[in-house]
Amino acid sequence: MDALHAFTMQPSKKPSAASGPRAIGSVMSRLLARTGYDQERGVDGLTAAWQEVAPAALRGSSQAGLVRRGVLDVFVSHSALVQEMGFHKREVLARLGELVPAEGITDIRCRVMIDAGRDDAER
Repeated sequence: MDALHAFTMQPSKKPSAASGPRAIGSVMSRLLARTGYDQERGVDGLTAAWQEVAPAALRGSSQAGLVRRGVLDVFVSHSALVQEMGFHKREVLARLGELVPAEGITDIRCRVMIDAGRDDAER
């Protein structure tokens, strides 16, 4: 009879109810993360920071992309700017770390995109 009881399903315990009201900060952060609003605001802040720290040679011909696993994608309009970015990478990373520390940027990867850095009105 013991073998029979080993295979019977035991009712699982129900999760306990919340111990009380939740802090509004935790509720809001979850809501913003689910709707993607926090990421949209982060991109705007990163774009502004990029315009401030971008080397003069890249200012009108580059734009910041997304940060994935600490790597910032930067789009440049031609391949010569990829090499130019290599000369300025350390100082740009240091400045980005000061301006947007929450992004956790540890590296920059440049990619060529022909219309990078142009406004929508110019396209």
